[in-house]
Amino acid sequence: MNGTTTVITGGASGLGLAMAHQLAEAGHRIVLIGRDPTRTREAAERLHTSAPVTTYSCDLEQRSQVRALAAELAAGSHPVDNLINNAGAAFPRYERTTDGAERTYALNHHAPFLLTHALLATGTLTPQARIINMSSFVEKRGKLDPADPDVDGTSWSNRFYHQINVYATSKLLGLLATRALAHRLPHGMSAYNANPGMVKGTAMNRNAGGVMRLTAPLLRPFATTPDQGVQTPVQLATAPTPPQPSGGFFTKSNPDTPSLQARNDTLAATVYTKTAALLDIEPLTGYAHPTEKQSPPRPFPDTITP
Repeated sequence: MNGTTTVITGGASGLGLAMAHQLAEAGHRIVLIGRDPTRTREAAERLHTSAPVTTYSCDLEQRSQVRALAAELAAGSHPVDNLINNAGAAFPRYERTTDGAERTYALNHHAPFLLTHALLATGTLTPQARIINMSSFVEKRGKLDPADPDVDGTSWSNRFYHQINVYATSKLLGLLATRALAHRLPHGMSAYNANPGMVKGTAMNRNAGGVMRLTAPLLRPFATTPDQGVQTPVQLATAPTPPQPSGGFFTKSNPDTPSLQARNDTLAATVYTKTAALLDIEPLTGYAHPTEKQSPPRPFPDTITP
């Protein structure tokens, strides 16, 4: 064991479980988060590690459960060094959560944002923590109104619900929010967007509907395995020094260039503040860890180059 504690959401199968295996082998203490407690415990039992694996169950679509999860993690005995927000989905039709948000947005954008900020607020993340949000190259299909971006997804109730475009836009929102968060983190902390590429055998592929189900067989020959797909987040979590740039988009373990909208700092700030307001979170501005003095936001590059 190297003393590093890594929390992985969506850890009971697919990419999350593949990450857990590789990080456990690297000596990390693993905390698995899953929706189904039985499946999550069974997944934990399959990990090859001498250290006990902690598991929690949480429906990340429900904000009350995300807040409860954050409280449980804060009460745990180990501060969190890596938070990997891996859970995600693409739903085939428009549905709202009990909180009134579109489901894809709730799981892919709201849950990581809320869990991250709740752990920051309680000091559960270590001063050198790395926040790794699973992203997607599909974000290039996402579209947002720069003047008034829809951060809860309810605008899809009034227009054609295109599964891939909804998923892509939720990932674009996550990219922008992470970019803005990187400005606000205390010195020592980092945030990343990890693109696993096209991966076969994941729960998202098995549960896909609509257009995604029809096109999946055509794309399968070009897809990678989960073990290959997690190389980027694993590298971000294990690199001896924090990879740069914080807030960046990484593919195949290297900085990559996302869409033009994803590099818009003005839009990123708007998405960040609107999401914080939606989730009833105090926006961070030069946030400092409880053990540090307040520090100003760090400069961020205008573009991210490979």
